[in-house]
Order: sequence, then structure tokens, then C-alpha cells
Amino acid sequence: MASPADREFVPKQAGSTLSSRATVADPTRRRIFRRLIPFLFILYIIAYLDRANVAFAKLPMSDDLGFSEAVFGLGAGIFYIGYILLEIPGALMVERWSAKIWMARIMISWGLCTVLVGFCVLGIAEGGFFPGIVVYLSHWFVKQDRARAMAGFTMAAPAALVVGAPLSALILQLNAFGVASWRWMFILEGFPAVVFGVIILFFLTDHPRQAHWLKPDEREWISSRLDEEKQELRSSGRWTAWSGLRQPNVWLLALACAFANLSMFAYLLWLPATIRSASGLSVTLSTVCSALPFALAMATIPLVGRSSDRTGKRKLHTMVPLVLAACFFLLSAIPRLPFPLVLLLLCCTGAAAFSWGVSFWVIPSLILGESAAAASVGFINMVNSAGSFLGPTIVGYLLSKDFTHREVVTFLSSCFLISAALIAAVRPSQNSGL
Repeated sequence: MASPADREFVPKQAGSTLSSRATVADPTRRRIFRRLIPFLFILYIIAYLDRANVAFAKLPMSDDLGFSEAVFGLGAGIFYIGYILLEIPGALMVERWSAKIWMARIMISWGLCTVLVGFCVLGIAEGGFFPGIVVYLSHWFVKQDRARAMAGFTMAAPAALVVGAPLSALILQLNAFGVASWRWMFILEGFPAVVFGVIILFFLTDHPRQAHWLKPDEREWISSRLDEEKQELRSSGRWTAWSGLRQPNVWLLALACAFANLSMFAYLLWLPATIRSASGLSVTLSTVCSALPFALAMATIPLVGRSSDRTGKRKLHTMVPLVLAACFFLLSAIPRLPFPLVLLLLCCTGAAAFSWGVSFWVIPSLILGESAAAASVGFINMVNSAGSFLGPTIVGYLLSKDFTHREVVTFLSSCFLISAALIAAVRPSQNSGL
């Protein structure tokens, strides 16, 4: 059966049939997905692992350097200051210039910075990567496929943590040449970014019309479909990058993303320590157990993506995971729960916390077009980075002031709920179908 995208595409011309268009459409969509998503998945695994390894290094690094909870939280948060500087320029670079050159620059520079353990510099080096990929996907996938494409890409975040937890636990046993094990973690996990930064230049294609790996009729189909979607957006109002940033919906999305990630990254950074505190396990076993929430997230993310594309209910598929994350996280902090139940609730929290973004990042491209959407995605991620900075910083401060674990979790759960409320306030444009 032909998809809605195929039916919309069919021109009213003599001799043109739905079946002939579907013959081109379905293989094209599959070929684009198979070509781009696995490669972007690998890139994001490398990116997220380089970002999250500070969580795995927390316990030995804090012991080695004498970091308090407040110092660790501030140091982890400072990473995101560089993001704030380059999110909008990075997204516009992908929209107006070249995605593959910009992504190659990011991969190579952040890989080198990771090797040098340059936390503050790393944020500047990696800034623009995520919004750039979000914009890049809108260059290749029609709106009916975007949540599935985002799911295929964002699954790399929990996958990186599933792989990273046992890998980091293994590296943390290494003490060679008088170099601390946590330093080896940053050194060894930084090299893949440099290698793949070079591969990007030869593998990625900026736009469908340049894709020699597509057949001519496939290039024509996807280019025409994407052009039609741009025209639909323009018919509801022509937005410039600046006018897009002034839209209330963009600010609501930005604040929602910031509150969600404030909680999400605090959860992520303190997860191994939380598991160790609840279980009494060793550093190594606590690090390995921290992979379980992300393994569950790898199962829920594609389910949410498929459901979002099938129903078109982007707001609902963003709000429900946020509410569930708040509820599961709050329940995990009930005193004297047995550790297996705490771990189960933490797993459900992680699965929900990673699933809301699948539909969320489709929304900007549905309410704004081209440069306006690119600038807005960059702006949203810039404000989001402020939340990612504040989360570890605030949690580190609260813990250093003897706030209880339950009080901290209550604060973080409320941020998930605030994010869901802000998403509920987003008003769809005439043709967005949110």
C-alpha cells in the first residue's frame, strides 16, 4: 500500500499512477535510511560516549583529584558553555553551507580535545553537532519519516552508554605507564572521533540532488517531495532566521528542552554513584549496572518513533515520556526500597528520559522552514545547553549542602513535569499537524 507521502506526491498528469510513484518512493526512502542512519548512529555513539565518560570517571577521578560534589557538578556543567556559543552558527552552517565539512571539523576537533581531557574546550569543539544533524535529517527525510529517522539517530545515545559502561569499567582497571585509569578512558575513547571525522568527508552527501548513490528517478522523487514540503511551510508565512527566533513556540520548545535536559543529564552523571549508594556494589559493578537503563531505552526509542510517525501526534509523544520519567524517578527515591526495585525504576526513568526527544526534534521543522528552522533548532539546543549546564551544577551544589537524595530527585522530577507543561502550551501552525 502506498504511504501518505506517496499519495501527496502524485501529480495530476496523464499517465501518472499511484503505483508507479510508490515504486520509486518506497525504495528511495529505504535506501536513504540505510545509507545515512547507521553512519550517523555511529557518529552519535562516539559523540555521546565522549560526553558521558565523565559520569563513568566520576568516582575514581573525584578520589584522585579530591573533587567535592559541587566541584564535579560545576566542571561537568562547564562543558556546555561551549555549546551555548556555537549551536545557532552550527545549525546555520549545515543549512547554508556544507554538512559534511562542518561535521568533519567537529569530529576531529572534539576527538583531539577528548584525548587532551579538555572539558571546557571540548564543549566549543563539539558545539553545533546535534542541531546540525537535526537540520541535516530534514534535508533527506519527508516529514512522515522524520521521527523514525530521529529514533534511529538518537538510539545511539543509550547505545553509547550500554557500550560505554562495561568498556569504561574495563578501562578503569588499567593503570599503565603511571597514568591514572580515568585518564586512559579519555585518551582511548577520543581517537575514534578523529578517524570518523576524516571518513565523513568521503561518505556523507549534503543534499539529495548530489547523491550519486541514488538512482536519477529516486533523486528526483525525494527532492520534489522535500521541495513541496518547503512550499507548504512558506504558504503559512515566510519566516526569516530572526523572525523564527521571536516566535513564542520556539521559546516554549527551548525552555521545555532546557528543563528536560537539566534533569536528564543530572540523572545521567550521577547514575553510577546512585546505583553504588543504593546497592553497596563496587565501582566496577556499579558502572556495569548503569548500562541497564540505556539498554531498555534502545527498545523504547524506536517504538516511540514509529508510533509518532504513524499517528502524527508529535506533542503527545513528547509529553508522555516526560511525565513517565518524572513519575518513575520520583518513585525510585522512596526510602528503603529493595535495590532490584530501585534499579527497575531507574531503568524505566532512563528509557522515558531518552524517548521524549524522538518527536520533540521533529517539531521545529514542522512549524518553520529552512533557515528559520535551522536557527531555531540551534537556539533551542543553545538554551538546552544552559539547562545541561545548570543540572549538574545545581545537583552538585545541593548535595554539597546536605540536601537528601530524595529532595534532589524531587527537584529533578519537577523539571521533567515543567517541560511537559511547556510542550503542552505549544500551538501548532496551520499546516504543521502536531
